Formats: sequence, C-alpha cells, structure tokens
Amino acid sequence: MLKKLFGKKSEPKDVQVFSPANGTFVDLTEVPDPTFSEKMMGEGFAVDPAEGKIVSPVKGKVTQVFPTKHALGIRSDEGLDLLIHIGLETVSLNGEGFEVHTSEGSSVNQGDVLVEFDMDKVNQDAKSTITPVVFTEADQINSHSIESVQDLSAGETPVATVNVNPS
Repeated sequence: MLKKLFGKKSEPKDVQVFSPANGTFVDLTEVPDPTFSEKMMGEGFAVDPAEGKIVSPVKGKVTQVFPTKHALGIRSDEGLDLLIHIGLETVSLNGEGFEVHTSEGSSVNQGDVLVEFDMDKVNQDAKSTITPVVFTEADQINSHSIESVQDLSAGETPVATVNVNPS
C-alpha cells in the first residue's frame, strides 16, 4: 500500500504493434463484419494474409487461446491487451484446420509463431481469411496511430503505435 501512495508513478508507454502475418493491410472499417468494422470490440487493424501463419505482433504473454483455436489474446509487456481473430466466422470450424503453437500463460516474443491454419479450408468453410487485430481495452489507451502500409511482413512491419497507461 505504501508503494501505491509514495511510489513513483509509472509513465504512459508506447507499444509498437507489428503485423501478425505476411499479407496486405486492411483498414478495420473495411473488414466485412460489423463487429470489427464498427469497432464494437475496439480499435485496431486487419491483415488479409498471404499464407496460413500467424505470429505474435508484440512481446508479451498469451492471455487466452480460444478452444476453437481461431482467436487468441495477448497482453504486451507494456500492458496493451490485443485480440487476434483469425478469419471471419471461423468459430464454426471448431478448430478444424488450425494448429496452435502456444498456450495460455506462455511468454512470446514479437515474431514467434502462434497459430498455423489451412487457408484453403478457411476460404472454403468460413467467410474470409481476413484477420483483425483489435486493442480490446479502451481504458488502457491514451492514443494510437495506424500506418496503412500495403505489403506486410509477419513480425517485421510496424502497423500501429499505441500509447498505453501502465497496468
């Protein structure tokens, strides 16, 4: 308690969020699903992946792996909560075509492979392979900027800078 009262206050920090996949940038408002395009889940961006490999866009800890393997949550070391949702309407696949390479509680580095998925299966049995990356906790965020870089490299192309309050 004394640390809270007399401790040094943490300053807000910038988090660089990198692309989770090789592919093409998609503005969140252009995602063909209102849950994402109307920003009901938060700000962010999306990637139209060129291949079925998703990597960590930040250094942090995996906070959630959905049982259907189509989405996962990560908290960056700076305290930003992210949701990576692989494809649209992919929950109905019940994990078929997805191989998860991490688990809840695992520490990850930017660029670590998180999930591999069968692009053909997702294209055939779901709405789209477009993969939104959403900053889910608005109260953490002071400001953000998103770069609409067309060609994205997994774990290498910076797409967003988010200024967060430390947790």
